[in-house]
Amino acid sequence: MIKYIIFIIIGFFLLIKGADFLVNGASSLAKKFRIPNIVIGLTIVSIGTSAPELFVSITSSIQKASDISVGNVIGSNLCNLLFILGTTAIIKDIQFKSSTKYIEIPFLIFTNILFFVLVQDGILSQKESCILVFLFICFLTYTYLESQKNQTYPQESIKEISILGSIFSIIIGIIALKYGGEFVVENAKRLAKLFKVSDKIIGCTIIAIGTSLPELITSIVSAKRGNTDLALGNIIGSNIFNVLLILGISSFINTIHFNLNYNLDIIILYTASLLLFLFPHFAPKNYMSKKEGFLFLGTYLVYMLITVLH
Repeated sequence: MIKYIIFIIIGFFLLIKGADFLVNGASSLAKKFRIPNIVIGLTIVSIGTSAPELFVSITSSIQKASDISVGNVIGSNLCNLLFILGTTAIIKDIQFKSSTKYIEIPFLIFTNILFFVLVQDGILSQKESCILVFLFICFLTYTYLESQKNQTYPQESIKEISILGSIFSIIIGIIALKYGGEFVVENAKRLAKLFKVSDKIIGCTIIAIGTSLPELITSIVSAKRGNTDLALGNIIGSNIFNVLLILGISSFINTIHFNLNYNLDIIILYTASLLLFLFPHFAPKNYMSKKEGFLFLGTYLVYMLITVLH
């Protein structure tokens, strides 16, 4: 048992460091070709924070472990929304921008409903994966146009390295992500078999929390710096990416067989998204307060308890 846990921890380390290497190398290479910071941020950096979920789900899809693929995404989204956003709001009240209230959060709710509808026949097919990826491209295009119009996306400084160094960093990142994903999935399955629990529980708990570490770190750092709208944007963007891009790619590789036991988890996710939409419309207006942060955090702890004891 200890061996499996150690390999899972090594896997998470490789996933997080691999994402860092990939983002740094790709960002520097993009800068060399005079691609604007804003485009780099909206594509390479944003997708980079979801790279652990992406590689775990792709690995699961290749191995036809549908429960881990789906559990990883649903569990990560619940962790992002309830645990990470709740913790961030406790540290500092989160401010909502107008576009977040009226476009991004409603789009997040729409993606949750769409996913729920698509999987009610028990599968997520290759044809349905194309719908998800198309919507992801639409959302990415909207985000880019909105950022160009308002110039609100943070212009982070990008460390430039040589072209050879950038390529090496990208290769190292991909290798680390590949093996990190394999370590996590293989040893999580062995752990599940050892404890006689389902892949669903492992996917929604251990794997989901582990792959959400980049979002947790980004959101807490942003909150401490006072950039709460960045923390909120990071969570909403990550949740949309997880459903549209990660499940889209995973189901394109292999048809995902959906366990209807996930319906309760999706309903909880939908309810949390709906509450997030309602928060800025009540006092304190346009903010998610500490009280609401504790509500989300408490809900997540109850959810985890129910999941583990189920």
